[in-house]
Amino acid sequence: MARLPRFTLDKNEDRRTWDLTNDQTDKVVKRFDTKEDATRRGVLKSAVGSGGGSVRIEKERGGYQEERTYPRSRDPKKSPG
Repeated sequence: MARLPRFTLDKNEDRRTWDLTNDQTDKVVKRFDTKEDATRRGVLKSAVGSGGGSVRIEKERGGYQEERTYPRSRDPKKSPG
């Protein structure tokens, strides 16, 4: 199975937004006003696109809160959750 694209959702202090960035290209895919806007049901899945991907969600003060895989069927079986 091919590797999923990886994305990171983190706070952009300069713009005061939450940015979803493609880790491979380092390009912002989508900007959100708040973290809650980004993590609402289905929003990240739509932003990642039909090809799916793995999204690491950062805490506001650094470190990672969680990682989500889209579609869920592509979630590695060995990972908890």
